[in-house]
Amino acid sequence: MIDFQTDPSRYRHWKLAFDGPVATLTMDVDPNAPLLGGYELKLNSYDLGVDIELADAVTRLRFEHPEIGAVVLRSGNEAVFCAGANIRMLAKASHGHKVNFCKFTNETRLAIEDACANSGQRYLAAISGGAAGGGYELALTADHIMLIDDRRSAVSLPELPLLAVLPGTGGLTRLTDKRKIRRDRADVFCTTEEGARGQRAVDWRLVDEIVPPSAWAAAVNDRAQSLAARTDRPGGPGIALTPLQRTIAGDRLTYRHVQVALDRAARRATLTISGPDNLPVDLASLHAAGDTFWPLAMARDLDDALLHLRANEPDLGLLVFRTQGDPAKVLASDALLTAHADDWLVREIVLLLKRVFKRVDMTSRSLVALIEDGSCFAGSLAELVFAADRSVMHICEAALALSPLNFGPLPMGNDLTRLQTRFLGEPENLTAAQARMGEPIDAETADAMGLVTAAYDEIDWDDEVRLLLEERASYSADALTGLEANLRFPGPETMETRIFGRLTAWQNWIFQRPNAVGDKGSLKRYGSGERPVFDPARV
Repeated sequence: MIDFQTDPSRYRHWKLAFDGPVATLTMDVDPNAPLLGGYELKLNSYDLGVDIELADAVTRLRFEHPEIGAVVLRSGNEAVFCAGANIRMLAKASHGHKVNFCKFTNETRLAIEDACANSGQRYLAAISGGAAGGGYELALTADHIMLIDDRRSAVSLPELPLLAVLPGTGGLTRLTDKRKIRRDRADVFCTTEEGARGQRAVDWRLVDEIVPPSAWAAAVNDRAQSLAARTDRPGGPGIALTPLQRTIAGDRLTYRHVQVALDRAARRATLTISGPDNLPVDLASLHAAGDTFWPLAMARDLDDALLHLRANEPDLGLLVFRTQGDPAKVLASDALLTAHADDWLVREIVLLLKRVFKRVDMTSRSLVALIEDGSCFAGSLAELVFAADRSVMHICEAALALSPLNFGPLPMGNDLTRLQTRFLGEPENLTAAQARMGEPIDAETADAMGLVTAAYDEIDWDDEVRLLLEERASYSADALTGLEANLRFPGPETMETRIFGRLTAWQNWIFQRPNAVGDKGSLKRYGSGERPVFDPARV
């Protein structure tokens, strides 16, 4: 089983250090600690296990360290910054593992950029040695990239000439969209094994500055302090992210606020999210509650459940969302977040909710929401209804309810809310929904407003739900993945949607082609001394 839970005391590959408002996150990969076994993590190369630790560190920096305004990414290996994804791991991994590895790595890189943009924690990449492939892609997430000018340190994206694949974690898109590098220069850069160093790296905007070795340490410190000085984080104590209360037994995963029932015969998992019981009464008690405050605790539970299903249950192609609890208490929780939106901790909780719901959007499973008597699909939890591919509502006492969190703070990767995305061609329905904020919306009204796919009465409910779930499970998983990925993200294209919708789709395809993964392909023959053999036909 792949476990996405860790903490700094268990890190094998990263080291965290703190100096006033600056944290240093040092990549020092243990070559003898691969996640899957059977390969060495040489030259600071990484696998999913390395990225699980990085994701944990990025989240902890946001919640546990409000004093930190800048984070320095550096290497603990004198010879190399990071050699990127481990090639032996890619060569032996299943196709599904490769795809999920790239997806999680992309999500982690985007979390770093989210911290830079929204949390007042700016990242600085201090590159000493080679930053190749995923190593340079990691650096590209930072606000500022420094490169030591020692005639050997360089940045490169050599995947195409070396491995017949693409930079899989946003490198191509960040070159053109984020760093605004000219297309022809990006083409040259991505087809040159040795990459770029020195002044050319600056001139092509691949890095922000080069620094001679004699001034390196002082320059990195000065830049980090300068970035930290721009933060709006308050300092003081943070909150501890304690281990999740999780039990895995048979066909059930149990968390504090999420229950997951696995039905392998039907190829589906049912996730039941429980609403809050007791809530803080003010900001002070909210801080005192720490990671037990319901929206934070629920988000962490749901995130871990989604990752567990992604990595460990590939045959369960249908996720059914249910909720239980008091909708009024969910709205009260949302009201606390809205009333104290300027507080650093509240901001981080809302940003985490945003990232977890984005993980729902990016889940390559069919998503169905069932709104029944006893449900609490209100406010923030209603986002699961709007994220679902289908949502059906029982005509009974159940009601939907909306809050301000449905209208801005929790956007999708296309920078629109899920309701804006839903009503892209029906702006009047978006206005009508906003006018009903805070009110219970019954099934027939929700259906008429377009908030759900269908509403069924007591007579039809069981049969309609059964048919929906059985029919969905009977379709081709490949075709459904393509359908859902296309339909979930209408509207404007962003760097994030391009990374997932375009780059990842191409990489997914290339990972199955013999030029890359065949017996004579680049991944299999890399390091063997034999040249790969390519089929020249363009498809």
